[in-house]
Amino acid sequence: QTVKELQETINGHQNGIGVILALPKASEGKKVNANAAETLEAVSNLARTGRISTLLIIDNQKISTLYPNLSVSKFWEAANSSLVGLFHLYNLTASKDSSYSSFDPKDYLQILNSGLVTLSASPVKDWKDPVCISRVVRENIKNNSLCDGMDFSSGSCAGIIAIGSADVLDNVPQSHLDGAFSQLSRMLRPNSTVHIGIYSGDQQSLNIFTMVGGLEKPVEKIKQLRQAGDIR
Repeated sequence: QTVKELQETINGHQNGIGVILALPKASEGKKVNANAAETLEAVSNLARTGRISTLLIIDNQKISTLYPNLSVSKFWEAANSSLVGLFHLYNLTASKDSSYSSFDPKDYLQILNSGLVTLSASPVKDWKDPVCISRVVRENIKNNSLCDGMDFSSGSCAGIIAIGSADVLDNVPQSHLDGAFSQLSRMLRPNSTVHIGIYSGDQQSLNIFTMVGGLEKPVEKIKQLRQAGDIR
């Protein structure tokens, strides 16, 4: 409400309000997790009703499972850079043209303004295998998302960006990427929209980045927080 009032006071050109919400690890205690459950519930409802245009969640419990062997001094750096690095990549990519297929600013804004949004990334170990590329897309969303407990079948829109070296893009069949992109579309709700970008990069590899938006309230994650907070 305070941000809304500020926008009206300064006659802001943008009406959207973005929220980045950090969730605790289970080890941070019952009270902290109980508070987080109530906050996530409330903020998710604001995103669902459109009062929040963008909701990004950093789930520190999930990040601790993604990076289980990090030292104390490196953990929080990894937690912060996990979201910031992906967010920055999308910001930069959406501003660039591609000689293959561009993920343009309008595509990006549609996803950002769709409410609850999640980001993920993963390398493709064997880009010559079409099954491997499709598997990466599927597992990227389910296993590498920065927050647990998301219902990806409720997503209304998504962006998927493939970044590969010139050598990779000269040799990987377009049909392999199309199959992977279709895999993402099938994971979302009916009549969803998937925006695609293919870009050339410097590294001799192929990496897949996904952004899914319009997600429903993360009921399972709220349940996990309530259990950790001992809320009956």
